[in-house]
Amino acid sequence: MSSLGQVVSAVRAYRRYVQEQVRRVRREPAFAGQVMSRWAEVRAQIGTTRTPTGLELPRLALPPYDEPGEILRYLLEGGLPGEFPFTAAAYREQYLEPGEAIQQNNHPARAVPPEEPTRLFAGLGLPEDTNERFHYLSRNQRSKRLSTAFDGPTLYGVGAGADGVFGKIGEGGVAADTVDDMERLYAGFNLDQPQVSVSMTISGPAPILLAMYVAAAKRRFGDGVLTQLRGTIQADVLKEVQAQNELVFPIEPSLRFLADMVDFCARTMPRWYPISISGYHIAEAGATPVQQAAYTLSNGFAYVEYFQNRGMEVNAFGPRLSFFLDCALDVEYVALARVCRKVWAIGMRDAFNADRRAQLLKLHTQTSGRSLIAADWKNNLTRTAIELLLACMNATNSCHSNAADEPFTTPGEEYARYAAHAQAILLEESGVFRHMMNTLPGSPGMRVIGEAVEEAVLEEFETIEEQGGVLGAVERRYQRSQIQASAYTLERQIHDGERPLIGQNRYRNGEAVWPDHAMVRTPAAKKQLHLDRLHDFEKRHAAESERCLDQLSQAVDKNANVFAELINTVEHCSLGQITRRLCEQVGRFRPLV
Repeated sequence: MSSLGQVVSAVRAYRRYVQEQVRRVRREPAFAGQVMSRWAEVRAQIGTTRTPTGLELPRLALPPYDEPGEILRYLLEGGLPGEFPFTAAAYREQYLEPGEAIQQNNHPARAVPPEEPTRLFAGLGLPEDTNERFHYLSRNQRSKRLSTAFDGPTLYGVGAGADGVFGKIGEGGVAADTVDDMERLYAGFNLDQPQVSVSMTISGPAPILLAMYVAAAKRRFGDGVLTQLRGTIQADVLKEVQAQNELVFPIEPSLRFLADMVDFCARTMPRWYPISISGYHIAEAGATPVQQAAYTLSNGFAYVEYFQNRGMEVNAFGPRLSFFLDCALDVEYVALARVCRKVWAIGMRDAFNADRRAQLLKLHTQTSGRSLIAADWKNNLTRTAIELLLACMNATNSCHSNAADEPFTTPGEEYARYAAHAQAILLEESGVFRHMMNTLPGSPGMRVIGEAVEEAVLEEFETIEEQGGVLGAVERRYQRSQIQASAYTLERQIHDGERPLIGQNRYRNGEAVWPDHAMVRTPAAKKQLHLDRLHDFEKRHAAESERCLDQLSQAVDKNANVFAELINTVEHCSLGQITRRLCEQVGRFRPLV
């Protein structure tokens, strides 16, 4: 049995444990007394808050149970936020305004405003263009959360200097080829301060890009900055194979380079998440919500098994794993993230012997880009608003909301602003989330949906297990074929009208006319400027680049930590130079179809 099979057994065993404990408390008066004492203690520790209209409310609402069996079931299934199995939330408080104390587990109440969950995804043109957008979007935020999209030549690791990519430079994301570009990209932000964090959506060449980020930060803030850097980089090798194909090296060396980076970060960058295990792109490629959850979680468990087999300590790297999920409009999203937190916590505790910190599933959610359509496109504002509500009901730790104009273009300034403000309206202007942790969660419907999703995820785990685990299923192209089949089903349902799309196949607003909407493009002169900068960098460092590439090759051959060497390499070598050298050594990924 692989680790995934052990996870399935652990989750089913935990269900049986809950049922056994519920039966026990109903027949043993002494145990019932302990549970009722615990319930009274929990209730007494909950503080209160006062709304702007003068209404006094508890900061956490408890169900009106007075029967020990139901109370114990509530506690064991994760009714309390911040307690195993973390179904309700990873932490005991999220989104709440400062108020009177919740003394749960003897933790003091939060005395300062909580960190905003809003992340601002941007990437266009040259590094200074994206830097300007970051400053514009974050100008009103206490915390600066900068989420970066890269252009095609960067995502595929070929760099702007490769043949035939000139037209793609700075399109759909920012072009970043050198450590100098990385300095321009985040100029003016205090990367060494706790209120600033950076995330980078890139997987194939992720170790090279993160090495550039580290080197650029060291130039500005000194060698000691590594312990202060906050953020994450996607670096999800398995997701790329299953859904996107934006991989540079074959799977095995990609996993080796990833493990080197995770190991380095776990030891020297304690505030950095070196991998964001992503279901978002799996869902955007066509997966159902259950497939998204099952493939993402199973990939996460596969990474844990791989890192442990390399001798890495689960309680060192486990707390540095993070997750990234899509949130669309299907009913499964009412409870999807809650189920993921529960399955992850049980699996990490019971299959991998991980401690509490490693059991926490820290989640970033993005509203669904796939749900946005061109027809009557301003309806996209409503779609994103509902998806944001669902994401926050599931207590996501951070969130990005898409811009309504994304079906046409890289988001323009106006709709990027509306997307950011949607989160502010939900979390700051409305009272839905800022007074109580669980204003909306806890309905019978949410519970039933959660149970159905959980069982479906376990059944998908069992199918993967039958094919030799995650890597065995990848070799058989199982996940990719299932995602493609689901994508076909979705499009057929839309075409047949079985799946309503307002404005497209239902309630159309007259004749379909393509809106007069300006596209955000990168001018050719800027593309040439970026190329000139790249050539100038390579020319200035020509005397050192070959030596650095040779040292990098030696690190690969000697099985040393490649990421540690990359931090030196990027000082004198561009992205394209590094990937070419590494591909000569380990080969190039051949996309699966």
